[in-house]
Amino acid sequence: MMLIECDKRGREFALPLTYSQGLDDKFFIPENLHLIGTMNTADRSLAMVDYALRRRFCFIDLKPNFKEIKFHRYLSEAGAEEAFIQQIVQKIEELNEKISKDKNLGNGFQIGHSYFCPQCGVSADYNWFKSVVHSELSPLLKEYWFDNLEQAQKAVDSLLA
Repeated sequence: MMLIECDKRGREFALPLTYSQGLDDKFFIPENLHLIGTMNTADRSLAMVDYALRRRFCFIDLKPNFKEIKFHRYLSEAGAEEAFIQQIVQKIEELNEKISKDKNLGNGFQIGHSYFCPQCGVSADYNWFKSVVHSELSPLLKEYWFDNLEQAQKAVDSLLA
């Protein structure tokens, strides 16, 4: 991790790696390489690594933006009617508001748009949405509210209402 720091780049800081073939087989990060990474702050399983990485990067929060025209266009091109798109946006924004206000969760646990980008020719219709809710969001919400499964179920039901 040291080599990704801006003041430890270039040949002069080259180091042999675990599987280097000899003393001359060294690795370095070029000075002109910019690293861009993404991290889901909801995943706390790598907390110790997170701290080491965090101090080597600057961070920009990306929040779900379901009102983005590109998102609407994507769903429209996948076959969703505008009224249905508005319905999805409203329901997810309401759910994200609940998640944000939950003292055990917060903004980093909000549902993002990637759940709602059908792939491989799948049509963005109610059956697709229902499938996403049942197979992806329901388990996630039950994990979020593991100590209050009734609240998780209410959230699922409100998405499908």
